[in-house]
Amino acid sequence: MATFTLPKNSTIQQGKSYKAEPGAKNVKSFRIYRFDPDSGENPRTDTFEIDLDKCGPMVLDAIIKIKNEVDSTLTFRRSCREGICGSCSMNIDGLNTLACLKPIEDVKGDVKISPLPHLPVVKDLVPDLSQLYAQLRSIEPWLKSDTPPPPDAERRQSKEERAKLDGMWECILCFCCSTACPSYWWNGDRYLGPAVLLQAYRWIADSRDEATGARLDDLQDPFRLYRCHTIMNCARTCPKGLNPAAAIGKIKQMLVERET
Repeated sequence: MATFTLPKNSTIQQGKSYKAEPGAKNVKSFRIYRFDPDSGENPRTDTFEIDLDKCGPMVLDAIIKIKNEVDSTLTFRRSCREGICGSCSMNIDGLNTLACLKPIEDVKGDVKISPLPHLPVVKDLVPDLSQLYAQLRSIEPWLKSDTPPPPDAERRQSKEERAKLDGMWECILCFCCSTACPSYWWNGDRYLGPAVLLQAYRWIADSRDEATGARLDDLQDPFRLYRCHTIMNCARTCPKGLNPAAAIGKIKQMLVERET
């Protein structure tokens, strides 16, 4: 399916409303962004009333219930349902997060759901992540070493060396942080964004990697790294509790120390 960006003058219209089944007492409304580029119509917001007594506790449970029982055309990504794959990242109640980790009871009033912001929308809750993945490939996120590994053994690290990777290896590339970053909204074509820079530092900090100099050279750019202004939206929205801004700061520090 082709990817479309919303027309500049488009407006989000009030869409269809689906009532809960008769007799439902524990009802919650879910207001979901809908956009089908093939229809030629403007985006709309559909409202679904869900009986929470017949639904799982997470927002993703409600979305799956809507697709299975109410409107099969609703489009979204999901896979593991355990906060591991990052597929179900979306904006829920104004915050980028994972639908599988967001309890319905944490949302006061109607649950407002839209795709990750400031990305082209493929359909409904599915954003186009092509640019983000291209930027991830550009930092070559894999171990690079000219030294051959020990015969019949792994490349070992001390406990202290391994501990330096904590707070980075847990990243699941849901891109909640990058799409919450105003600097990425403004300069996403050149600024790598918090998710990709966190991955970059993960390999720079790895004691087994021997390409630190080349990796730092690649990031020594007015836009790729230095568009970070420590707004901290990345840390506030990360569903895994990580702090990409701290990793970005460490890359900047290493570049400064290398020049002195």
